[in-house]
Amino acid sequence: MPAFLAAMESSQRNLTLALGVSLLLHAALLAIRFTPPDLVDKMRERALDVILVNSKSKTRPDKAQAKAQANLDGGGNTAEDRRAKTPLPPSPNTREGDQLIEAKRRVTELEAQQQQMMTRLKSAKAVSADRSRVEPTPAPEPSRSGVDLASSALAIARIEGQIARQIEEYNQRPRKKFIGARVEEYRFAQYVEDWRQKIERIGNLNYPAAAKGRLYGSLVLTVVIKSNGDLDRVEVSRSSGQSLLDDAARRIVQMASPYAAFPDSIRRDTDVLEITRTWTFTNADRLRSD
Repeated sequence: MPAFLAAMESSQRNLTLALGVSLLLHAALLAIRFTPPDLVDKMRERALDVILVNSKSKTRPDKAQAKAQANLDGGGNTAEDRRAKTPLPPSPNTREGDQLIEAKRRVTELEAQQQQMMTRLKSAKAVSADRSRVEPTPAPEPSRSGVDLASSALAIARIEGQIARQIEEYNQRPRKKFIGARVEEYRFAQYVEDWRQKIERIGNLNYPAAAKGRLYGSLVLTVVIKSNGDLDRVEVSRSSGQSLLDDAARRIVQMASPYAAFPDSIRRDTDVLEITRTWTFTNADRLRSD
């Protein structure tokens, strides 16, 4: 035991030893440092390309282009590799949202007008005798809140999406050629003439028995043919007044299909051919095109 402790009384010596031990324990505890684990990299926000899809597929794509709520291995109305050009799909603004935004803007304008009137009132009280030299107080511009800015951004995104969709739909539309009874270009005239002869031949072979010797009349048919010769649709543009003759004309056009595929001279700039002709069921029980 050190000499200075031996010289102390018993109670002082115990107190000194207790204080020394306490100081050593506190120093040891203060020397220990607790550091949290390095979670900076794990908690760092990473940018993700997330989209919403309205369908899903059973198989998972090999090379996904973005994240979504479901697996979708291809989709859309075109085979080309295209992505949406805007963050939001084109959708019309609801009436309730438009009224809410308009009400907020109206409140902002009223507040600005009230502030302008108060400014003018204070200026009128403090104006001097020479009013001609006093410059008018500029009207404060109404401040736009964050809600207005967000609503404007959403509206612009919707408009951009709608414009992009309309442009793509226009580019994807088939190239049509409308042909009436008179045709100027020989490349179309030859095809239409062969088509007319085929329908007349099939129509006379399958002339409606219920109309022979009883019903006669004429109607205008519009026939739409694809480039491979398949029949797209047939419509009665002007009825004959007899449903039996109208149905017979439609049935004859469908029976005569498919038609010849477009030649190269037509296929190079036409995808769909729309022919409008007048067909007559004559009193000689024959089908004729006018």
